[in-house]
Amino acid sequence: MPATEISQKPSFSVKFLDSLFDLADGERIRKCLQCGTCSGICPFGYLMDFPPGLMITALRADMFEDVINSDSAWFCVSCYACTQFCPSQIPITNSLMTRAKEEMLLAGTVPKELQTALENSQRYGNPLGESPRKRADWTIGIEPKVNIMGTVKRPVDVLWFVGDYPSYHNRVQSVSKALAKILNALGIDFGILGPEENSDGDTQRMAGEQGLFELLAEKNGRAFNKYAFNEIITADPHAFNAIKNEYPRLGINFPVKHYTQFLAERLDQLKPLLKNEIKARVTYHDPCYLGRVNGVFNEPRILIQAVPGVELVEMPHKLENSLCCGGGGGGMWMDGYHWEKAHVRLSEWRVREAVETGADILAVACPYEPPRFEDAAKMIKNAEKLVVKDIAEILAESLGI
Repeated sequence: MPATEISQKPSFSVKFLDSLFDLADGERIRKCLQCGTCSGICPFGYLMDFPPGLMITALRADMFEDVINSDSAWFCVSCYACTQFCPSQIPITNSLMTRAKEEMLLAGTVPKELQTALENSQRYGNPLGESPRKRADWTIGIEPKVNIMGTVKRPVDVLWFVGDYPSYHNRVQSVSKALAKILNALGIDFGILGPEENSDGDTQRMAGEQGLFELLAEKNGRAFNKYAFNEIITADPHAFNAIKNEYPRLGINFPVKHYTQFLAERLDQLKPLLKNEIKARVTYHDPCYLGRVNGVFNEPRILIQAVPGVELVEMPHKLENSLCCGGGGGGMWMDGYHWEKAHVRLSEWRVREAVETGADILAVACPYEPPRFEDAAKMIKNAEKLVVKDIAEILAESLGI
């Protein structure tokens, strides 16, 4: 056969690169300057055999199979720092890192903790493996009773997408109860989906399970379409990001706000109710998916500063440059894996910064963070007096509820 007729199959690297072009702005990977910013700012970059910049180098050198055969992608906690600071505006997190994880899932090289969370998500609709029938059990005892849409069967002004950890995790349920009481105090007519709610799927997506994400999103979309409401609120930045940015790509379009945005819009109504003084220095942790990914920085701070007696003090890493708690991209389900490999927790770095500000309270606005930071505080010197509270819990305390 003449040499001109020899056909060669495209290499793995070529096929992988082509697949990135199907993603939003994925073709920008060609504009990589090899400046190393992404690798330098990655919280686990120093532990990776292939940090983001080297992944792109391997892709260009037709050696991307080496990346897939390493465990580098599983250190990515999808914090978006690499994407935020890339001078070429390459969507590294959403394209390169997520696609690499997808290939590793297909190859079966998945940490056991993550595999369990993904299997639970598919089987039970949540990564914790809890029964959907128990999803609204946290509402028991709250008066007036929380409206469950399938029971009340009437329109509401606000549909509250509660989320997995706020529904099931003992520590985070207290945040849900606090927010429910705040909404009641403001006279908001709201309801929840209860057993009809599934995981928002965003963290599963960022862990490489696009198909599972679509399955969960479509289930939630069908539930949304069953009921009449004006807008969705959620206390989970990951759910906020999914419903705001990812669900519309599947034809699921509903207005959504994080609860801090919703309450900040009603500050004139809320502020007169904040009668109990809280004399404390409070520092605020910007959640990656609320701040860096979606640009919500001011509203949480406005709410904190509305509480009488509170002094807001900032950590060195804040706003777009905030440190990650380590829970995103599946990190919430891989603590053991990361500890075994790295012997360090990102949450401990953040708590250490909070302690250095002299704060009494570390305020958060993401359900991943109360248990993560409370565990971290047990390991950090001088952190025994640091109290971790969601902003909703601080507001509820000031409201006296």
